[in-house]
Amino acid sequence: MPSGFLSAEQVAAYGRYAAEEPSRAVLERFFFLDDADGAEAGKHRGDHNRLGYAVQLMTVRHLGRFLPDVLDVPAVVVDYQAEQVGAADPSCLKQYVERRATRFEHQAEIVTVYGYVSFRHGPG
Repeated sequence: MPSGFLSAEQVAAYGRYAAEEPSRAVLERFFFLDDADGAEAGKHRGDHNRLGYAVQLMTVRHLGRFLPDVLDVPAVVVDYQAEQVGAADPSCLKQYVERRATRFEHQAEIVTVYGYVSFRHGPG
């Protein structure tokens, strides 16, 4: 991907959460699960799976990509998602990454349900 117009700092920051944590206003605007999103997340058993699904969905929407490590999401984002999916303990996200395949299954599901396509492959 051409990136000559970006500074080295911009290239390093691309597809990652900013150093500063999002404010409550940013969370409410960009990380809100609507009823359909909540229903999709709610299809998964266990707080850790519902939370992991929601975190991945909001991350791909916000950053335009899935993170290699779901635990790299800022704590305030995880806490906000936990509130929305009813996960009593946001630290249950650690349990989500124990089964590696779950993360990839959820990514494939999100891509299918929401119609996301890879920039690499393009539509069609």
